[in-house]
Amino acid sequence: MSVPSAPAAVAAGGPPAPADVQAAWCAALVDEWARAGVRRAVVCPGSRSTPLALALARHRAVEVDVRLDERSAGFVALGGALGSGRPVVVCTTSGTAAAELHAAVVEARHAGVPLLVCTADRPPELQGVGAPQTIDQRRLYAGAVRAEADLGPPDWAQRATWRSVASRLAAEACAGPSGPGPVHVNLALREPLLASTTGSVPSLVPPGRPDGAPWHRVGPLADAGAAEDAGTAASAGWGARLAGRRGVIVAGAGAGDPEAVFALADALDWPVLADPMSRCRLDRPGVVGAADALLRVDGLAASLVPEVVVRLGSPWASKVLAAWLAAGEQEQVLVDPFWRWQDPGRTATHVVRADPTRWCASVAAELEGGATRPDAAWRHRWTQLDAAAWEAIGRCCDGRDTVDEPGLARAVGSAVPADGTLVVSSSMPVRDLEWFAPPRRDAPRVLANRGANGIDGVVSTSMGVATATGAPVLALVGDLAFLHDLTAWVRPAGAEPDCTVVVADNGGGGIFSFLPQADALAEAEFERLFATPQVVDVVAVATGLGVPVADVDTPAALAHALSGVVGGGLRVVRVRLPAPRSHVDALATIHAAVAAAAGLV
Repeated sequence: MSVPSAPAAVAAGGPPAPADVQAAWCAALVDEWARAGVRRAVVCPGSRSTPLALALARHRAVEVDVRLDERSAGFVALGGALGSGRPVVVCTTSGTAAAELHAAVVEARHAGVPLLVCTADRPPELQGVGAPQTIDQRRLYAGAVRAEADLGPPDWAQRATWRSVASRLAAEACAGPSGPGPVHVNLALREPLLASTTGSVPSLVPPGRPDGAPWHRVGPLADAGAAEDAGTAASAGWGARLAGRRGVIVAGAGAGDPEAVFALADALDWPVLADPMSRCRLDRPGVVGAADALLRVDGLAASLVPEVVVRLGSPWASKVLAAWLAAGEQEQVLVDPFWRWQDPGRTATHVVRADPTRWCASVAAELEGGATRPDAAWRHRWTQLDAAAWEAIGRCCDGRDTVDEPGLARAVGSAVPADGTLVVSSSMPVRDLEWFAPPRRDAPRVLANRGANGIDGVVSTSMGVATATGAPVLALVGDLAFLHDLTAWVRPAGAEPDCTVVVADNGGGGIFSFLPQADALAEAEFERLFATPQVVDVVAVATGLGVPVADVDTPAALAHALSGVVGGGLRVVRVRLPAPRSHVDALATIHAAVAAAAGLV
């Protein structure tokens, strides 16, 4: 392959034109990010970001997704990183366009999602003089990013540092001491924004490391599984410490490889309390999915208190489980590879900074050879209670003529293909799934924006996951979450991924019906300030945005609509549900049935 010759100015011994330097600088950044694993970029149209947008679009290893709304674009990038496990670039022009990314940046920070957030900016001479689309973008996302860099305008004399800067930014996003997260890259760009010729740019880009290697390599976190606490580096002998005691493993999102978790649970004869996002809610011995329902049964929770709890991954959404963990004085071991301290109840007695998969595997290996086990009846009782709870839940939910929230969660949880992904909104959908989606033999991946627990951007996140993985995505959102993210559907023409968005439409904010405000306030005041009933027709909105819609209100119609997840493209399934108060009543009925069933065990 021939390499373009250097521009005339460079050949004559002078610096290249500023526009060519700027283009080469952006090309160096993008190439270094590609070497660090970037394969996707979400680009929003804008003039000031032209050099970076062109560099992204012209790099052979990077696939560009163009989005017309910056707020949606941030969540599309977030979904792309969640789906692929790789860092994703999101690129905007300057001004309020950059501010629109803030919600997605906050979610990425709390959820540990690697994003390279690139905002074009006006150069220093245009700051503070009333230039259009110019705001102070320094520290724009202060406190919400792993690192930030205010770059540019580029200096030709500093070109030897370009690749190092880019590589460091990617490392901060992917492998910083606090784990993956967003990094803000603010690029001051001057006009002219186009290089003199496209062919002049490659010769100006500083060469990278041989064989496509990144400029800097960051090694994995050393195995901290042997560390008893922050001050002890010697092996704590966790196998000997846990053996022979009654315990439970509580698994949430990021719990690690299910097989490693189960290996530890089997070695200890402990149950695994698994939420859907842990990927451990599988139909196998010792897995408990109905923990929330069981721990609501009067008298039962106290009889199930263990001596020790091992907590893997993020906390469940369940307040009941959290209260149960906080009420006891048992030893609690929190295992996490990063300094995230996911302990809202402040009950962890040991914080082990280790990769959960490696920690579980190493402790299980230590237990091989007949270590002392607790009474086998301990796990057996949990398993029996869980089976009775799911039977009671099934009797209450299945075979009905109408659809309610528990039945919808069960239907959606069962409809996701094993190789697909379920994206579930915060607020009630994630709780309904946690409470009512039974274990499966082939549990799919379940994702949710539970970093900051907001309901915004869920549709965009789902589209990003679908685009990045190329596999079918099913999303479960409430009607308010759907309306919060309408710009997700404002998209350019082109190929569309398989993404079915199921809208649980009960006409407002159903979660508030479960809060004390619902009983303490006058109905009119509660409805106006909290329940927020809305009159927008979800079907009309989606149809107006050019999205195919299925409108259902029966289990049979729902099952038919969900059968088209694979190969269905972008579409909406609106599920008409009863008023939110009926959800409260349905849960009361289910919990009474579970209590009755548990009393027979």
